[in-house]
Amino acid sequence: MASCEDRLVSAVNPVGKAIWFIETRFADTVSLDDIAGNVGISRYQMSRAFSLATGWSLVRYLRGRRLTEAARSLAGGAPDILAVALNAGYGSHEAFTRAFRDLFGLTPEQVRARGDLDALALVEPLKMDENFVDGLEPTRFEDSKALLVAGLGARYDWESSKAIPAQWQRFVPYYDNLAGQVGQMTYGVCCNSDGAGSFDYICGVEVTDFSQLPEEFSRVRIPAQRYAVFTHHDHISTIRRTVNTIWNKWLSESGHEVADSPDFERYDERFDPQTGNGAVEIWIPIKA
Repeated sequence: MASCEDRLVSAVNPVGKAIWFIETRFADTVSLDDIAGNVGISRYQMSRAFSLATGWSLVRYLRGRRLTEAARSLAGGAPDILAVALNAGYGSHEAFTRAFRDLFGLTPEQVRARGDLDALALVEPLKMDENFVDGLEPTRFEDSKALLVAGLGARYDWESSKAIPAQWQRFVPYYDNLAGQVGQMTYGVCCNSDGAGSFDYICGVEVTDFSQLPEEFSRVRIPAQRYAVFTHHDHISTIRRTVNTIWNKWLSESGHEVADSPDFERYDERFDPQTGNGAVEIWIPIKA
C-alpha cells in the first residue's frame, strides 16, 4: 500500500515531484539524471519543465539550495568548513569557496565570522507556477516531414531567454530574402538543450538546402517526427503560460512521452508580428 508521502507526490506534476525530491535529498549526491529518473521522465523534459515552471534551471536551483543550507551551517558557527563543503557536494575547500562567493559575494569564512545571514541572497524552496491554461488540449496530432530551418541563433539559459524577442527583431531584415526559402512560415526552434538548462534558439524559415546561406546563420535539421500541435491564441507575451501548461500538465496527464527531437513554434499568416496578436502553433515531438 502506498504511503501518505507516495500518494502526495503522485498527485503533483513532474516539477512538484522534482522539488520534493531535491528538498528531501539535496544533501546527498544528486544529479539531473537522478531527479529525472525518480520523476520518470527524460532529463530533457525534466530540465525544460522545471525551468518553465520556476524560471530557474534545475542545476542552478540545486546548487543554490545546497549553498544556502551551507551558509546556515556556517552562520551557526560550523567549525569545519571542509566538512560543510563536502556536505554541499564540493570536493575541495577551494571549489566550495569559489561557488559560495559567486552566489553570496562573501567567503565562507566571512559568513562564519559574521554569524548571521543578513543581506545574503538565500535560495529558499521554490513554489512552482501553477497558473495553467484551463482545458488545454492539442489542436491535432501530425506526422511532419523532415525540415531544414535556417536563421539567427543564440544560446540561452532560462534566465537570459528574455532576450529572444530582440533576436526576432534582428531576424526581420532577412525574412523573405533568403535563397531557397520555402513558404512564408517562420519557426522558433529550441534544440541542443543540456543538463544545465542551456539551449539553442533559432528564429528562421524553412529552406531547401544550406549551401547559399550567410555565414553567420544557424542551421538545424529537424527529422521526420510525430508531433502534438497546440495553438496559442492570446498575445505572444503570454505564450510561456501555454508552454508551461503543455510541459507540466498536459504531458504528465496524457501519458505521451517527449521524443529526443527539437520542439518549435510555428508562425503563419494568422500571427501579426507588429502587434504580437494572433495564433501561434507550438509543436511538441512525441514518441509514436
